[in-house]
Amino acid sequence: MSDSLWLIVPAAGQGKRMGADKPKQYLEIAEQSILTHTLQRLYAAFPQAQLVLCLDNDDQWFNPAWVPFPHWQRVTGGVERMGSVLNALQAMPAQAADVVMVHDVARPCVTPEDLRALYQAASEHPDGALLAMPVADTMKRASVDQLSVATVPRDGLWHALTPQGFRYALLREALEYAVDNGCIVTDEASAVEALGRTPLLVSGRRDNVKVTHPGDLALASAIMASQVACVSERICT
Repeated sequence: MSDSLWLIVPAAGQGKRMGADKPKQYLEIAEQSILTHTLQRLYAAFPQAQLVLCLDNDDQWFNPAWVPFPHWQRVTGGVERMGSVLNALQAMPAQAADVVMVHDVARPCVTPEDLRALYQAASEHPDGALLAMPVADTMKRASVDQLSVATVPRDGLWHALTPQGFRYALLREALEYAVDNGCIVTDEASAVEALGRTPLLVSGRRDNVKVTHPGDLALASAIMASQVACVSERICT
């Protein structure tokens, strides 16, 4: 793996929808924090990458011993995700053509295979790439009072996942443009799209779930246990 790969992990959120006594990235699965699991997954795929971890200045739960990467730095997280990523981009000594992959800290189930596939696509496609999966369910449009008012054709619709990867210069330009022009962006790809660019959708696994609500913790735990069992079975057979 080239040293020109950077990994940004925004981890400054409070995770209030979990209703827990600490940010969701510090909740535990199999006696390790979600943050630890996520960093371990990234390290398994890219041990030589350079990590930038975005944390709240008042974070009282983080333990530097959880970081497996030999090359990493901590930056101050923003109020929103976009601010955290932009802070990271402005702090890291990257080159214009370096690949930057941004991954949700609350997606601890991402596999090394998907991570490597995304890196390959982001390296080759000029507008970058993101893990995603085609919508499989019937999609409904709701009214303000949650009445189903229309069925939306799902052809061409995808669920955006992470990581999302872009060349450093393009991603920084996109996020700075979004800030300067008041664009509403919910992920890095939407900022790049605002420039008129078209990132590549890379089909990812459906078990790359995001821990957002209380029930998601048990789901992620079950998925990770299943993944470990599958790996062990392949090794043993």
